[in-house]
Amino acid sequence: MKQAYFIRRLIMFFVVVVLAATLNFIIPRLAPGDPIGAVLEELRARGASTGGDAEDEIVAAYRARFGLDQPIYIQYFRFLFNTLRFDLGHSISYYPQKVEAALLRSLPWTVGLLAISTVMSFAAGSFFGAMMAWPRAPGFMRRFVPMFMVLSAVPYYLLGLILVYIFAFVMRLLPLGGAYSSGTVPEMDLDFLLDVVKHGVLPALSIVLTSVGFWALGMRGVMVTVLGEDYLTLAEAKGLPDRRIFFAYAMRNALLPQVTSLAIALGTVASGSVLVEVVFNYPGIGWLLYNALRSSDYYMVQGVTFFLVLTVAVSVLIVDMIYPLLDPRIER
Repeated sequence: MKQAYFIRRLIMFFVVVVLAATLNFIIPRLAPGDPIGAVLEELRARGASTGGDAEDEIVAAYRARFGLDQPIYIQYFRFLFNTLRFDLGHSISYYPQKVEAALLRSLPWTVGLLAISTVMSFAAGSFFGAMMAWPRAPGFMRRFVPMFMVLSAVPYYLLGLILVYIFAFVMRLLPLGGAYSSGTVPEMDLDFLLDVVKHGVLPALSIVLTSVGFWALGMRGVMVTVLGEDYLTLAEAKGLPDRRIFFAYAMRNALLPQVTSLAIALGTVASGSVLVEVVFNYPGIGWLLYNALRSSDYYMVQGVTFFLVLTVAVSVLIVDMIYPLLDPRIER
């Protein structure tokens, strides 16, 4: 039964990836023109293009280089084959740079800051939310509800601007933005790591403070429904310790929908971090997507979009594999 469950999830993962790649190919081509024409129009608007036969020859050469002169079905199968090999092509704006190379260069910054911040928010918010609903929790835990409701309603980029004003402009304790100090050579030594941590405090704090309330309120709502279940009544009748009942029976079962939300949150952490990385000038995938949209770099946008879909699919696949460990009934 377990083997059949895992095979079904793997097949579903593969289908999702193929469909995502197909939509990623179709949607940009629904717009009029093509990527080369968009870049050419932008150059003309800036006065950097003079027109003429030479320009037409350059455009034709670029169209041939990027395969845009081929029939649409050939473009699709070539795109699908290359995408499944994670060969996302060349960036138009930064040719001959490869899209996957830019992604891999930006990925550590996004994972190091945003994924860790999301996991911290999930852990803290889920614990506080469960404690707020637990009838034998300390009384002061319920006083966090108004604070969490306010924090969950504040956009993280707005809170980021407030934190920048307080800690960077007024108190001058932390840097305004960036991943590390200007002029610093990235090296794996203690000084550089401390500099990276110092620059990451404000963006991480903006994400954690606004996300803890979301996780806490969600966990509190699920925990309230779990408290009336028969297995909790049976555990209490057996005289089990309150700590074991809380963690092993109540919180464990309430975590199932939270874990699903965590998988989606981790998968969309890059796309949801665009404004945070723009506010703090942080060189992650969100910043890469922002610059690609500004410069009409369709291939870079396609590559980042497919990567975001892939991260969501992988996250959901991992959660599907973990679910039977949390609740053995799921694999049936």
